[in-house]
Amino acid sequence: MNQQSNHKSIDSQPRLSARLLELAQLFLKLGLTGFGGPQAHIAMIHDESVVQRGWFTEEEFLAGVAVCEMLPGPASTQMGIYTGYLRGGILGALVAGICFILPAFVIVLTLSWAYFRFQGIPQIENLFLGITPVVIAIIFGFCWKLAKRAITDYPGIAIAITVFVVTVLFPLNVLWQFLLAGMVGLVIYPPASTAWLVPLVPLMQMLPHTMAMVTSKTLTLSSFWGLERIQEYYLTLTIFFLKVGSFIFGGGLVIIPLLELEVVNQFHWLTPREFIDGVAIGEFTPGPVVITAAFIGYKVAGALGALISCVAIFTPSFLFIMGAAPLLVRIRQNPWIRSFLRGVTPAVLGAIAAAAIPLAKTAIIQDTPVRSVFALIVAILALIALVRFRRPTWQLVPTGAILGLIAGAII
Repeated sequence: MNQQSNHKSIDSQPRLSARLLELAQLFLKLGLTGFGGPQAHIAMIHDESVVQRGWFTEEEFLAGVAVCEMLPGPASTQMGIYTGYLRGGILGALVAGICFILPAFVIVLTLSWAYFRFQGIPQIENLFLGITPVVIAIIFGFCWKLAKRAITDYPGIAIAITVFVVTVLFPLNVLWQFLLAGMVGLVIYPPASTAWLVPLVPLMQMLPHTMAMVTSKTLTLSSFWGLERIQEYYLTLTIFFLKVGSFIFGGGLVIIPLLELEVVNQFHWLTPREFIDGVAIGEFTPGPVVITAAFIGYKVAGALGALISCVAIFTPSFLFIMGAAPLLVRIRQNPWIRSFLRGVTPAVLGAIAAAAIPLAKTAIIQDTPVRSVFALIVAILALIALVRFRRPTWQLVPTGAILGLIAGAII
C-alpha cells in the first residue's frame, strides 16, 4: 500500500520542465521584490514554497535554513538555490539561483553605469549624502545584533577585540584571521577528539592568493563593456571573488572587511568614497548585498568585469549547496565544525566593526561642517530605527536618499 502511495506521489509531480518554469517565475519575482535583507528573503521563500505551494514540509525547510546558515555565503541566496535543488535537482538549483540573482545584477549594473557616468553632479552627491550614513548604521546595527547572538562568554569577547585591533593596526588579511580564530575556537571549545589539528595544516596551505597588479594610483574607470581590460583582469577578478565568496561567514556584510583591505587599500581599484557608495548601491537593490561585487567589477573592467565578478562570488554558493548540502544535513552538529565556527563568529564581528570605522569616516566627514553634522544625524537616527524600532533596511535606505536630496539642496 505504501509503495502504491509513493508511486502515486511521484507520478503526480509535474514534469521537470514545468517545475523549472515555475522556479524561474517564482525566483524572478522574488529577485525583483526581495527588499529587506536576508531574513526577509528567507521568509518570502518560506511563504511561497511551504505555505502557498506546499512543496516542502516545515521540517524540510528548517533543515535547509540550518544548512545555509552554516555554510559560507549569502544565506538567502543559498536558500533559494537549496529550494531549487530539492524541487528540480541540479537544473532546479541553477534556475532558482540565477533567476534570484539576475534582477539585482541588472539593477546594480545599471546603477553602476549611472553612478560613474554622472559622478560629480550635485544631485547624485546629495543622494549619497543621505544613503551612505544609513549604510553605516546598517553595518553597526548588524554588529550589535551579531554580538548579542554570538558573544556569550569572555573568550568570544577576547577573539572579537583581538581581531578588531589587528584589523585596525595591521594589514593582515582577514581570511587568515578567520582561520586562526577557528583554530582558537577548537582549542577553547575542544571537541571530544583532538585529531582535528592535522587536517587544518593543508587547509591553511591551500588558501588561494590573489593575483593582481598593485599600483599606488586608483584605477581609472573602464569603458562600458570593458573590452580593453577584460583580458588583463578576468583571471584576477575570478580568483579574487571566488576567494571572497568562499569565506562569507556570518552574513553578507562580512564582505565589507574582505573587500575593503584589497579593493581599496591594496589594489586601489576603488577610492574609499567609491567603495562605500558601491556598498550603498548593493543595499539599495533587492537581493544580497554581495552583489556589490558587480559594482567593483564594472569599475575594473566594465560590464564584462561585473559579470565575471558576480559569477565568481556566487559560484561557491552553488557548489556548496549542490555538492555539500546532502552531506552537511548529516554533519551540521559535528563537534569539530561547531567548535571551529564558535571561534570564527566573534572574529567576523571584530573584522566588520574594524572595517566600518574608515567607512564611517568617509560617509560622515563631508566637504562642509553642516553637511557632516547632517550625515552624522542621519546615521544616528537610522541606527536607532534599526536597533530600537527594528525598521527594515528597505525603508531606511530610500528615506536616507530622500533626506539627502532635500538637505543637499538647502545646505
